[in-house]
Amino acid sequence: MQTTPSKKVLIALDYDPTALKVAKSGYRIAKAMNAEVLLLHVLRDMFFYSTMVMNMGPLQSDNVLELKDESQNFLDKTIQILRDETIRTLLKEGDFASSILAVAGSVHADIIIMGSHGHKWLKNIARDSVTERVLQQTDIPLFIIPITKIVY
Repeated sequence: MQTTPSKKVLIALDYDPTALKVAKSGYRIAKAMNAEVLLLHVLRDMFFYSTMVMNMGPLQSDNVLELKDESQNFLDKTIQILRDETIRTLLKEGDFASSILAVAGSVHADIIIMGSHGHKWLKNIARDSVTERVLQQTDIPLFIIPITKIVY
């Protein structure tokens, strides 16, 4: 009896208030594909996080270990919002694009889902270096969700 390998959808989330939109849209796509869902967050430099506020609340840490804990909490809260305990999470450190590409390859993702910021999102993909680099360097299909900044 031959089994078909399970499909995997990698959803890359950044620390931005629009991340939940990317997670929800990516989750719907994964469920339509009957695929396993992997949520990825890549930790970058501390200054970047000190200036960001999440839809889950502001980051309060300048300690790397606490930052990792808060980032994992963000992924765990996203799982709770999506109401699916089968979702796997991955937390990596480093360059966004390189980490997304490395994880996608190592888990044998069938599709990568990520957001692209800006009102003219399609025209701005070339200026969004993370999206551009992932798009140019992968053979894995990439689904880009156009998102706009939430203004408080």
